[in-house]
Amino acid sequence: DLTSDTKLCPPERNILREIYISAKGGEWTKSSLWLDEYANHCLWFGVECDEKDEFVVKLKLNSNGMSGTLSPNISSLSFLEHVDLSDNDIKGTIPTEI
Repeated sequence: DLTSDTKLCPPERNILREIYISAKGGEWTKSSLWLDEYANHCLWFGVECDEKDEFVVKLKLNSNGMSGTLSPNISSLSFLEHVDLSDNDIKGTIPTEI
């Protein structure tokens, strides 16, 4: 399991993976490249990263058929500046840290 290797699998990728699983990503309207082991997480649908393609700065997954819950680890995306999850069916609370 390479998920603990930060060179091959950056921590932000693991956090996005948790978001995908907790929000029932398999049922999303659009989820291109999500969890693709060979695709940089910055290329996943709705994910925008900084200029160096290192850190997630935007998550734009509005109107995407999301349900389930939002992983509390979303607050660990330290450089996240914009989140749009509107018009989805997310249950529970949104972490106050974001």
